[in-house]
Amino acid sequence: MRLHDLKPRPGAKHRTKRLGQGESSGRGKTSGRGGKGQTARSGSSIRIGFEGGQMPLIRRIPKRGFNNARHATVNLPVNVGDLNVFDDGARVDESALRSIGLASGRASGIKVLGTGEITRKLTVVAAGFSDTAKAKIEAAGGTCEIATRKAAPAPSVKA
Repeated sequence: MRLHDLKPRPGAKHRTKRLGQGESSGRGKTSGRGGKGQTARSGSSIRIGFEGGQMPLIRRIPKRGFNNARHATVNLPVNVGDLNVFDDGARVDESALRSIGLASGRASGIKVLGTGEITRKLTVVAAGFSDTAKAKIEAAGGTCEIATRKAAPAPSVKA
C-alpha cells in the first residue's frame, strides 16, 4: 500500500450541501438564513445576550441573594517534589513558599499535594495535606502541621 492508495472508508465522506442552487434544492433563495436583516448578511455575528442595543435581560434583573463563591475557601496547590529546594530541617510555611515563588496569588492557605518525591527532612506548615503528601513527608523524616487560621477581629460594640 502506498500513499496514493489511501482512501477514506465508504460512507465516511459526504458532499457538502450546496446553498443557493434554486428553489427545489431545499436550500435555495435565502440559503437557510431566514429572511432579511443583520443575521442574513455575510460576516454577521452577534454576541450571546445582545439585544440590539436594548438593555440586556441579564443586566435588567436585580442581583440579589446568596452566592457561595464569595465565601469559598481557595487553597494554593504546592507539590511535595517542589519542597526539595529547602535545606534539611527547615520550617516551610506559607511565607517561605511565597518568598521563593512556589505560591503566588490570593488564597486562604496552602495545600500540599503528593506529586513528586521529597528527599529532605522538613517541617511543613500548611492549611491542608493530601494523604500521599503527608505519607511522603513523614517517610522522609519530616513532620506535617496544620496552619491555624487568623481569627476575624471581633465587632466593636458602641455603648
